[in-house]
Amino acid sequence: MNHNIQVIAYLLAGVLFIRSLGGLSKQTTARSGNVFGMAGMTLAGVVTAIVWAQHGVGSVAAGILGAAIVGGSVIGWWLAKRVEMTGMPELVAILHSFVGLAAVLVGISSYLTPVVAHEGTPPDQIAIEHTVHLVEIWVGVAVGAITFTGSVIAFGKLRGSISGKPLLLPGRHAMNAVMALAIVGLAVPFMTAAQPLALPHVIAMTVIAGILGAHLVMAIGGADMPVVVSLLNSYSGWAAAAAGFMLDNDLLIVTGALVGSSGTILSIIMCRAMNRSILNVVFGGFGTGDSKPSTATTESHGDVHEMKGDEVAQRLLASRQVVIVPGYGMAVARAQNAVHELTTQLREMGIKVRFAIHPVAGRLPGHMNVLLAEAGVPYDIVMEMEEINHDFPQTDVVLVVGSNDIVNPGALDDPSSPIYGMPVLEVWKSKLVVVLKRGMAAGYAGVENPLFFHDNCRMLFGDAKKSMDALVQAVRAAGPAKAAE
Repeated sequence: MNHNIQVIAYLLAGVLFIRSLGGLSKQTTARSGNVFGMAGMTLAGVVTAIVWAQHGVGSVAAGILGAAIVGGSVIGWWLAKRVEMTGMPELVAILHSFVGLAAVLVGISSYLTPVVAHEGTPPDQIAIEHTVHLVEIWVGVAVGAITFTGSVIAFGKLRGSISGKPLLLPGRHAMNAVMALAIVGLAVPFMTAAQPLALPHVIAMTVIAGILGAHLVMAIGGADMPVVVSLLNSYSGWAAAAAGFMLDNDLLIVTGALVGSSGTILSIIMCRAMNRSILNVVFGGFGTGDSKPSTATTESHGDVHEMKGDEVAQRLLASRQVVIVPGYGMAVARAQNAVHELTTQLREMGIKVRFAIHPVAGRLPGHMNVLLAEAGVPYDIVMEMEEINHDFPQTDVVLVVGSNDIVNPGALDDPSSPIYGMPVLEVWKSKLVVVLKRGMAAGYAGVENPLFFHDNCRMLFGDAKKSMDALVQAVRAAGPAKAAE
């Protein structure tokens, strides 16, 4: 393939990736965004395969790589078809780990591969290019190792295999600083040793960077996992960009930079939604994940008022405006389809129904939006926090389905609360709040929620799907009477 054609094809693939990111920024264009992304990746893969074949790769190597491509594609397709939406956060985390591991392997392979200088290149330029190449390898392997182990730990936390409680070791910040200095310090003997004698330094640095990545994520609590997933997405992008520099592949550099920068921007946006900084998330260790509300704390707030399903249905039918706040509990109970059915019935009766989405609801950026889209909820009634917060005083009933921390009034009026200052959905300003929960346990952040003890709050205990199914049946049964009014 002509080099100019290759450059143009890579440029076109990069444009398609940019269009993909633009499409994914809105629910209404997300499907087309995915199509653009798939088209760009297909184009990049075809061009890369043609260039690879032109370099006269042996049949054995071609067979191995072909088998890897086909095998990986089949496994990816199978996982995408098999995984439930509740398992999407941990799937995303483990996919990030693959990118990090690939960067590590590419870096070590690049170091072991002799660099052949072009004929006639001045010695000084050869030395400079070699030094730059070594820096690319070092940075790529370090970022890749941190991404790999950090993503594996995040996968374990999201899956529940590892406790959501932050691991707060004594002197953990000093330990992180020592490991970071060791990564930088080992670069000196690596850069000065003759190739490939510095391989032990690369391996030692990889191990240290891996420990650092694991320790950083172990110290992060459950409340910050959505931001962690976004940060790891950013890390994987920078690792891919570093691999692009090592392989002298412009498209990989562009793609990695797109992923890295978009992940960083998303992380900043989510941190602002939590009124926190990225450094506070990475080093703060907030969110126990395993905490239980103390009896003393519960008693100090007052009594909990329970409401039965048929009573909730009557209040919904008597309403003019209803807002539904979905959370991770809805995902776990797989209640999104029942929520959609209830929404449809209420809207057919002339009741205005909307959804309020907090930026960090669930375990993944946009988790609730994806669940609702999967269930068929219209995009135009799904509102972001800033769009709907001022409407709660005019709302008759708010249904909180499996949410906890994002509707905690302590974030605004309790300076002693760990989440004080975090913007939340101000559902308590409505006429009635009905919280669907299994029990009175604290949320994923391990923070007690005083909302449950407000005079205008009622608890509908039980599995969210069963509760929503019961509400659907009750509303359907009362439909004819409501329509006759």
